[in-house]
Amino acid sequence: MPQGKPEVVPQDGLTTRQRRNRPLLAVHTGAMKGKSTAAFGMALRAWNQGWSIGVFQFVKSAKWKVGEETAFRALGQVHDDTGQGGPVEWHKMGEGWSWARKSGTDEDHAANARDCWAEIKRRLLAEQHDFYVLDEFSYLLHWGWIDVDDVVEALTSRPGHQHVVITGRNAPAKLIEAADLVVEMTKIKHPMDAGQKGQRGIEW
Repeated sequence: MPQGKPEVVPQDGLTTRQRRNRPLLAVHTGAMKGKSTAAFGMALRAWNQGWSIGVFQFVKSAKWKVGEETAFRALGQVHDDTGQGGPVEWHKMGEGWSWARKSGTDEDHAANARDCWAEIKRRLLAEQHDFYVLDEFSYLLHWGWIDVDDVVEALTSRPGHQHVVITGRNAPAKLIEAADLVVEMTKIKHPMDAGQKGQRGIEW
């Protein structure tokens, strides 16, 4: 893509403007850090365009305070107070979920995950947001808590102009095939390799 220009222009009957403005499904996967960071960077651009932002954060504990949440809640308040940017909703889906999945049984978590996905599907059908971040959502598909075929069908048939970004490791092949943009974060080098733990302002 030299200078941001596509190498091939498809013969799909669409104008350049129509093709440029079609809603995208993006997947950020891979073993390295940066998947959520990239998704929230896209969400910042979407907020600046005045779009409605819906963030649905999975897996991370409800008690885990992440900098992105604080920042986006502040941006939502800026919109409410001044009209600048777009409205923001941030939801932690499944209170008590954690990397270790210690709270509750797997079936409890799976049932909660299905309820959360049903709410996202409802919002997609209602065209409630312009830009969705489904953070760490791929784990639920990988674990089999949510049906991949149902997710792909809902996302590929979503109405209107709704962008969706999904993050997390082990994104299933069917989701990758359905996506318009797929990024795999691969590790070259990481501070943890030298025994350094995560730090403020970098990991949270």
